[in-house]
Amino acid sequence: MKLKIKTSELLSLLSKTQNIVEKRNAMPVLSNVLLECSNNLLTIFATDLEVSLTDSVKAEVIESGKVAVNAKSLFDIAKELPEEEVLLTKQENNWLKIAQSKSVFNIVGISPEEYPVFPSIHTKKFSLVSSQTLSEMISKTIYSVSHDQTRYHLNGVYLEKDEEHQGYYRMVATDGHRLSLVNRKMESSSKNSLSGVIIPKKGLNEINKLIEGIQDNFEMAIEGAQLIVRYNSTVLMVRLIEGKYPNYNQLIPKDLKQKILVDKALLHSSLKRVSLMSNQKSKGVTFKLSDGKMEITSNNPEMGEAKEEIDIDYKGNDFKIGFNAKYILDILNSIDDSKISIELSDQLSPGIMRPQGDESYTCVVMPMRI
Repeated sequence: MKLKIKTSELLSLLSKTQNIVEKRNAMPVLSNVLLECSNNLLTIFATDLEVSLTDSVKAEVIESGKVAVNAKSLFDIAKELPEEEVLLTKQENNWLKIAQSKSVFNIVGISPEEYPVFPSIHTKKFSLVSSQTLSEMISKTIYSVSHDQTRYHLNGVYLEKDEEHQGYYRMVATDGHRLSLVNRKMESSSKNSLSGVIIPKKGLNEINKLIEGIQDNFEMAIEGAQLIVRYNSTVLMVRLIEGKYPNYNQLIPKDLKQKILVDKALLHSSLKRVSLMSNQKSKGVTFKLSDGKMEITSNNPEMGEAKEEIDIDYKGNDFKIGFNAKYILDILNSIDDSKISIELSDQLSPGIMRPQGDESYTCVVMPMRI
């Protein structure tokens, strides 16, 4: 294997793999990327057995071949090289020589035969999906994904088709303490059922990175237990989470009596300040409601206490409820609108937050005992 390639092209390829390769040493082979060159193309493969990526760029291939090398080592070297052509040569014992001008690096590689077999794609049934819409849906749900490994089916976001509206999809995530649900028109053309699957958090982060900044559509399909995302030469494959997602509709409270309208920026800044004095583990804050006012307080015996009052649109009985400040801030960070609607029932029942007048995005949050 021997080829010449621009540093920027090599760097672009390697940067896409850095968060995919396994950095822990459970399987050392997964900290490598597989490089393969032929037909004036350099192709890269990276996998952690859950998320896999392949991409290609043009290169001057002098001799075809392949080698697997440490992804981080090669990336770190490429980052420091100036923008000129670099010569990559496979040496004996699967070492890779990187030469540019007066710089020469030799890094240890492994036999390409040791690298895991890459998942193959057979389906032709790809759906065209709006990149901006999917990116928005991911950002509005991913923060609610559970990290509890014993409830593995909650370690991802549930994607299903909205059967009542053509081309519309729903994404749902919950960790048992909060839930976020968003409905959007996502699909331009449908050839493949993308419905009823649980996409793991790491896979969603990689999809988001791939489509970030893209204005047009990309392709998406499901084949077996794999979600396949394709844009230009980049193909990302995500192993779906097996299991049945809970009936999330049962977790969304109905007919809540206490209705509040509040300025998002005002609540956000006030909550950030008051939460500085909350318990660092529970992040508990108290909302005290009265006509036209919300008093936010926190108390930590080891640090002190904080209190702040903001104006709200509320008419009703005096009311007190506790929340995890981080959960509320996560919701506020995911909403672009300037006004937030909050609906509550009592101190022990979950509340709902959503943008004013927007039923397509619903956030449910459980209260804390105060």
